[in-house]
Amino acid sequence: MGRWRPDARERLQQAAFELFAEQGFAATTVPEITTRAGLTTRTFFRHFADKREVFFADEVEMPKVVATLMAEAPASATPMALILEGMRPLVETRFEGRKEVLRQRRELLRSDDGLRERDLRKRAAMADAIREGLLARGLDRTRAALIAETGVTLVYVAIAEWLDTDDDRRLDDIIREAFETLRSELGAS
Repeated sequence: MGRWRPDARERLQQAAFELFAEQGFAATTVPEITTRAGLTTRTFFRHFADKREVFFADEVEMPKVVATLMAEAPASATPMALILEGMRPLVETRFEGRKEVLRQRRELLRSDDGLRERDLRKRAAMADAIREGLLARGLDRTRAALIAETGVTLVYVAIAEWLDTDDDRRLDDIIREAFETLRSELGAS
């Protein structure tokens, strides 16, 4: 009877990540995931198109979040401030307190070429969403593209540093430190 609980998606994700960690992404099957979660294969496919989707469940949602943040931001906000301030709530809700889980996720991503490729597409989609938001705010194409790509790269570099260290710095602080480093380097040229 447990399969009728309303948390099926979360149970499937948890079961999938456990199995991916135990036996690898490629070796894990959807029936194994559903058995571990105590659900049916049909339920799995109601929530995910395939097992890769477990990793990228928020992929469709993120560009919408970015578009909303861009549209609702004050007109006076600078483009980089939009990115830095827009990241703050995402960092708080999706990263902080989950460092070990995200380290495991990163290792799984690194272990599979298809997952790495999909992660690169997710990164590109984020840059596209930021670029479109900046264009809608009146920036020219070149400036919008440079800021969007730089902003996404800055965040990815900061996340990697955060995951690679065992200190107690918050990800938001590391993102801001990386931004200051970038600003300093660009000002020095």
